[in-house]
Amino acid sequence: MATLTPYQKQYRTRMRRAIRMRATADRRARRYAQLLADSIGDAEDAATQMNELNALYGIDVSPFTLLTKALHADSGQERLVDQLAQYAPGEEVLLFNQVPDGNGGQPLPPNPIFGE
Repeated sequence: MATLTPYQKQYRTRMRRAIRMRATADRRARRYAQLLADSIGDAEDAATQMNELNALYGIDVSPFTLLTKALHADSGQERLVDQLAQYAPGEEVLLFNQVPDGNGGQPLPPNPIFGE
């Protein structure tokens, strides 16, 4: 295999960092989506109990808070769980392509978007 130029090494470094960031964001999104789905389920359980209490005692207390009602109506636990099931972690195959030697083999200037 041919020796990589600084330009190509810079690409590999930047791409690896970006892939790590993407994987971290994906893990977090999965964790938070699962927590949100669990919270919506808990709110539904609480609403069931609140409705039972309303019926037993002849009162009318809202079974949902405004936030949980909106979350239940807009996304719902089933939808979040379905989304999590449809998109498994690591589903995308990552292939490193050999980047053509550009910029005369010299690395590009530092760029803040890459944390440089």
